[in-house]
Amino acid sequence: MAGPRLSRRGAGAEDYWPGFVDALATLLLVVVFLLSLFIVAQFALGRALSNRDAELSRLNTRLSDLANMLALEKDMRKGGEERIALLLVTLDKKNNEMDALKETLANTQTATTEIESALTAEKEISQKARDEIAVLAVQISALNAQLAQLNAALEAAEQKDKKQKTQIVNLGKRLNAALAQKVSELARYKSDFFGRLLEVLGDREGIHVVGDRFVFETDILFASGSAELNPDGRESLAQIAAAIIDVSMEIPPDIDWVIRVDGHTDSIPIRSGYASNWELSAARAISVVKFFVRAGVPPKRLVAAGFGEFHPIDRGRSTAALARNRRIELKMDSR
Repeated sequence: MAGPRLSRRGAGAEDYWPGFVDALATLLLVVVFLLSLFIVAQFALGRALSNRDAELSRLNTRLSDLANMLALEKDMRKGGEERIALLLVTLDKKNNEMDALKETLANTQTATTEIESALTAEKEISQKARDEIAVLAVQISALNAQLAQLNAALEAAEQKDKKQKTQIVNLGKRLNAALAQKVSELARYKSDFFGRLLEVLGDREGIHVVGDRFVFETDILFASGSAELNPDGRESLAQIAAAIIDVSMEIPPDIDWVIRVDGHTDSIPIRSGYASNWELSAARAISVVKFFVRAGVPPKRLVAAGFGEFHPIDRGRSTAALARNRRIELKMDSR
């Protein structure tokens, strides 16, 4: 039946039909080869795939029918062409996938090269680190030896420090005892000085005792706004200077004492001669100190200080209160 159909076709159809049949035969051979491989694989799988035999038989039957239909029917040619086109598309996709795989492989190879380079560098770094660790181990050993020496030296220093602290404590106790003795002696001489001045000054007006200080109202020593001693003031201070000299002869030289001369003013601002009450109070204290020096009191035993109006003994604003605040104070003290 196939013969008459072929004879009725034109000469042009007879030219390409053998090539097409060869292509289909080749395709069929490929399919048969693949089926053979599949059958061999099934045989290798054994009974585990025995349930596929029926399906494989049906596929063989369908392939046989397909071969007959390709040889006899024109419609099968069209179907074959479509399948070829589909295979070409699939092949193109596979080629694209292959290109992508090649690119991936190239990237993988590049990454592998980079990783190998990194590993090589890491090995070099690791070797360098091991060398450095070895050097550090030697240094640590040396440092430990030095630390042991330092600990020994520190322990010896601590023992020495304890001994020195004990000596310092003992020395401090001795020094405190000596200071207490000197303070006691100075207190005794201060008492003698206080008594001598009381004998010398008696109950003179404008001179009184406040605590351990002799307070002279400046009105009996200086004119208003002046730092120059008046005759009555010099007479009183001469007696005090003599008492200071007498007492200083009795005080041992190892007792460091001074006579403090403190000048004070009232709160009324000075208007002439001095810039402020502070300068006036200091000038008056210095005048008294200079007088004592001229009278024979050793200068190193004298201290002058000016307090201005900032240390009043009377907070009142009356004339008597202001007069009490204008004063010169004498006090024996340690330097």
